[in-house]
Amino acid sequence: MEKLKIPYPIVVEGKYDRLRLLSMIEGQILTTDGFGIFKKQEKLSLLRALAARTPIIVLTDPDGAGTLIRAHITSAIPKERIIPLYVPQTKGVEARKKTPSAAGFLGVEGQEQKLLYGLLAPFAGDTPTRKSDITKVDFYEDGLSGQAGATDRRNALAAHFMLPPDMTPNALLAALNIITDKEGYKRAVAALFPEA
Repeated sequence: MEKLKIPYPIVVEGKYDRLRLLSMIEGQILTTDGFGIFKKQEKLSLLRALAARTPIIVLTDPDGAGTLIRAHITSAIPKERIIPLYVPQTKGVEARKKTPSAAGFLGVEGQEQKLLYGLLAPFAGDTPTRKSDITKVDFYEDGLSGQAGATDRRNALAAHFMLPPDMTPNALLAALNIITDKEGYKRAVAALFPEA
């Protein structure tokens, strides 16, 4: 498998996540040192400086810690400068560990190479492309926001695309616009919610 050349900086939690990505991509990969990003202002300052020049990819683990780290980064950097990527919540234990994480999910380091490669492939090359045709209006019309039961519907849609549950509407919208197009989104909605 040829290594992907990713022009955007990628932010992951730890050194093992970084090593996992380095096995399949060429590019700049930064770590938050787990919760270290909460203590080291220079790390957040670096991310702000990078985001002023180029969008940055944020790829954290699909657990509570990953969600907190992602929220901390996204609160400090304009959302239009962040490319949010997500790995699925897959139960398991990383090869280097004897016991699972507190949440019991595999982190970035434990994900299959094919999955990570596919997640990053749209951003490879000198001029990566991003899909961006699913809108907030689509979410409203499909009962995914502003209506009773919207949270449950969003969670079902997130699970369909192997995304973590309880994402905000904006976070889910941003993720879907990266991993699918409007046709794929509409097919999923029709399959999950035939009454819509």
